[in-house]
Amino acid sequence: MNDGKLLEEIERYLNGEMNAEERKQFEAMSSSDAAIGQKIAEQKEFLKVLKQYSERLALEERLNAIHDEIDVHTLADELIVHPSGIVRLWRNHHSKISVAASIAIFVAMFAMFISGTFNNHDAKYMQLARKVGSIESQTNQLKQRVAQTTTKPGYHIVDKFRATGFAITADGLIATNYHVVGDNDSVYVQNAAGKLFKAKVVFVAPKTDIAILKIADTAFKGLAAIPYTFKRSESDLAENVYTYGYPQDSPVYGRGELTSSNGLNGDSTNYQISIPLNPGNSGGPLMDGRGNIIGIINAKETQLEGVHFAIKSSYLLSAIDSVSKEDNAKVLLNTKNSMVNLSTVQQLKKLKNYVFMVKVYDK
Repeated sequence: MNDGKLLEEIERYLNGEMNAEERKQFEAMSSSDAAIGQKIAEQKEFLKVLKQYSERLALEERLNAIHDEIDVHTLADELIVHPSGIVRLWRNHHSKISVAASIAIFVAMFAMFISGTFNNHDAKYMQLARKVGSIESQTNQLKQRVAQTTTKPGYHIVDKFRATGFAITADGLIATNYHVVGDNDSVYVQNAAGKLFKAKVVFVAPKTDIAILKIADTAFKGLAAIPYTFKRSESDLAENVYTYGYPQDSPVYGRGELTSSNGLNGDSTNYQISIPLNPGNSGGPLMDGRGNIIGIINAKETQLEGVHFAIKSSYLLSAIDSVSKEDNAKVLLNTKNSMVNLSTVQQLKKLKNYVFMVKVYDK
């Protein structure tokens, strides 16, 4: 079959002009000959381009026709003298104006897509540490703690970040995000009663945005037994979840659902959740309804409401194992969940003593 005849057959095939028997024979022939399959793909793409070009011309013609029908200068004069003309303008031309506006929006969105505005994923991903900036802390308790640990004249502290953390063990291991503490060595945690304790960073995993702190303060006497457990397996979509943290000075509860098993751009280390969150929620626990910790809150999607992310608890457990190896002593996690049969209100009453505000300071 020569090229001209083959092209005619391809066009008949793509236009649906072949009967069932002809279509079956042509598909069998294209399956056995890669060159024919390639020509079909090229012809399909060519027809697609032609269609897009035709639609573009039609849009331009339609927009021009609308523009020609509306006498812009006359309308401007009428509206200046007779403001009520706006009402008449809308009654007489609302369909044309709507079409023109729709086309303008379409063109603007298309331009944004081409320029990469919708593909700029880095701009959409915002970590949820609460940057305090240069606000000087007025916490007398903290000043007293600092005075006990330094004799430097004129020593003062300035808030840098505030976020959330939660207890891993009763003796003061705390989980939070790496982006909260970074390489800083002036880190404190504050409990629900407002007591502040010096902490040190004992492990970081920057790739998964996990940091583990240890309360290193003689005033800390330990916690009661941890009431929750850490889930090792992945949770299911549509599962009800909640978090509890410090986007402000008092704790805040947020509820939602697990909406995806992956984070931004298919990141398998994160869940996507629908909980409303704000800066300061970073490092907070993501809980399921049975009182299991299933993740750590760490980021939000800036251009879509209600799209937030949490690191899966399996990565936290890996970090805890690494702490065990470095200290040559296994971190013993709680295996008894005392929150499993409680209502959410009762769970929060238990949880509050194990969730901390994390404060990072500049000296």
